Order: sequence, then structure tokens, then C-alpha cells
Amino acid sequence: MNIIYAILFGIVQGLTEFIPVSSTAHLLITQKLLGIASGDATFSFLVLVQLGTILSLILFFWKDLLELAIAFFARPFSSEKNKLAWYIIIATIPALLAGYALKDVIEHLFKTPLLEAGIRLCAAAILLASAERLDKQTRTIKDMTWLDALFIGFFQVIAVFPGASRSGTTISGGMFRGLDRYEAARFAFLMSVPILTAAGIFEARSVIQMNNTWDILPYILIGFISAAIVGWVSLKWLMEYLHRHSLYVFAAYCALAGTISLAAQFLVK
Repeated sequence: MNIIYAILFGIVQGLTEFIPVSSTAHLLITQKLLGIASGDATFSFLVLVQLGTILSLILFFWKDLLELAIAFFARPFSSEKNKLAWYIIIATIPALLAGYALKDVIEHLFKTPLLEAGIRLCAAAILLASAERLDKQTRTIKDMTWLDALFIGFFQVIAVFPGASRSGTTISGGMFRGLDRYEAARFAFLMSVPILTAAGIFEARSVIQMNNTWDILPYILIGFISAAIVGWVSLKWLMEYLHRHSLYVFAAYCALAGTISLAAQFLVK
């Protein structure tokens, strides 16, 4: 690991965390291309760099998050903001339970980078294209019910496994329930704040206890800052893009990148 590599990882994380192309897949591909071996130090670096995009997410939606936090203490389901706060909690529960129960399984998904990246990307392509094919995606967050929130929450669980990006699965989940792209993305990102923050703190606490963490701290800080800046810009771009454009371009990109990754895994020695 060096400064250039740390910046590159931060840029990749920032570009792909919110755009529905699987940030994990791209980090795994980057790791392979740079010739960085898997291990505790690499895992620690990748976990802590991802905290940068969590910060950018919180900063981007800080007004919404503050309003939701205040509204939460009112009588349950007494206002639109209060209902949205409760829907976010409902949607978060499945992923929290799955993340805790499957922590060890998840950590073992980082052993063969190109294979895992290829699976994630190809599955993301199928999911995004399927969501885009649906008709009547005209509902807004105001039209949501607790069942919609729970349904989208289970899609957040799917993102734990080699299948698709978190943003891709949760946006698709919202579209499967009839939300338009922008509204599906907005709920998906608001919903992801609690689970990403909780998971980030939990993982950060674990990796900080490793002996190697302090040795790579300067690189972690560089990657963190790069991911936070690029993440905020990419999130702003995506929300504007979804007002007018479909997800097909992301589905096509995932299909191409996934096919290349799988071919490299099985054909290149």
C-alpha cells in the first residue's frame, strides 16, 4: 500500500458506493489489478475507507436526517415525516439481524476477488434491468406503507451476499413496489444511513483492535478523505441523473464488467 493506491481506492469507493454498480466488486477488481494480496491489513483498509462514503451520505442528507430525527419523537405515524422515520426503522431491522448473524460468512466472501466481483456485477445487471422493465413506477415516498418498507428492507439483506450493490438492490426493491426511480433512490439512501453507520462503527471497532491498523493509518486517512469527497459528488450526480434517465446504462455496464471479471477468473492464469 502507498499514497497513490490509497487515493485510487478512495476514488473507486466514492464513485461506486452510491452509483448502482457494486462498490465491493470494484474494490475487489482494483485490489486484483494493483496486485494487493488479501489479508487482515487489506480488509482493515477497505472497511475503514468505506466510512468516508458514509460521512458523505450523512452530509448530503443532513437536513432530511435532522427532520426525521426530530419527527421520530412525535406520536407514531402522526405525520409524513414521522411515518418515514418509522418506515426507515422497519426497513433496517432485517439487515441488522442478517448482518449480525452472518458476519463470519460475509468476511469469507473476500477470498477470490475476481470471481466474487463477477458474480456481484452480473447479478446486479439482471436486477437493475428487471426493475426498469416494470410499469407504473409512479409512486412517491408519501404513498409508502409499512409493507413497502419491509419489502425494501429485505432487498437490503440481499446486498450482503455476492449478488448486487446495496444501492442497486434497494433502489430496485423500491421500484418493484412501484416507486419511481428518484423516490426509490431517496428512500434507499435514507434507509441505508442507520445500517451503514452501525456496521461501519462495529467493523471499525474490530479492525482498530488489529495490530496492523496503526501501521496503515496514514493511508486509511487518505483513502477516507478521497472516498468522502468523491462520494458526495457522485451521489449528487446520481440523484439528478435519476430524474430523467433509466437504469439500463448501469445494467449494461454491470453485465459487461461482470463478464470480463468472470472470464479473467477462469481463463487468465
